[in-house]
Amino acid sequence: MSQAVAELTHPTPVMTGPAPVRAMPTATPRKTHREKKTWTAEDLLALTSDENHYEIVKGELIKMVPASARHGKFASRLVHALASCMGEHDLGQVYTAEPGFQLEAKPLTIRAPDVAFVRRERIPPEGEPEGYWAIAPDLVVEIVSPSETAEDVHQKVADYLRAGTRLLWLVYPVSQAVMEYRPPMEARQLTVEDDLDGGEVVPGFRYPLRQLFA
Repeated sequence: MSQAVAELTHPTPVMTGPAPVRAMPTATPRKTHREKKTWTAEDLLALTSDENHYEIVKGELIKMVPASARHGKFASRLVHALASCMGEHDLGQVYTAEPGFQLEAKPLTIRAPDVAFVRRERIPPEGEPEGYWAIAPDLVVEIVSPSETAEDVHQKVADYLRAGTRLLWLVYPVSQAVMEYRPPMEARQLTVEDDLDGGEVVPGFRYPLRQLFA
């Protein structure tokens, strides 16, 4: 059953699933090193020919480790489910393949979620801009694995919610659980007995976690 979590703190750094009440869940660090310079969006765009993936967090470049096959499987399932909902209701656009969203200008923060959704009314008539979109997705999904620090995950969640993301799901394949976040930092833990519910952010979207983790 769902469990309300009123506040987040920092637990031990290595976990395979959501933490108990009042503890911050963890993930696997997809970064391998940080470059010691202040990076710009133009600097990041200049790396597009690089086979690696990167984020910029508070002006620092973070190199991402390629996602595992399991990671990709769960992201694909959620993209398909969300896209099916869009086909029925035309609510907006679903994005995948780690698109870059500029969440903050100073210091620059560009995050690349596994899955994102932006409502139709927020998409410009001419379409998405070239480069990194200075917008917080309405919905963000991140697939996590066992060994990222609680500090890194807390920072990621805080970055999205502070920038305006209205709903965020952290998916834990190993423990078959999801942590759901809403502003300002409200969290609840979902199990295989629960459904993902888009609520007012993605009206009409419901997806059983038992189906996701099958």
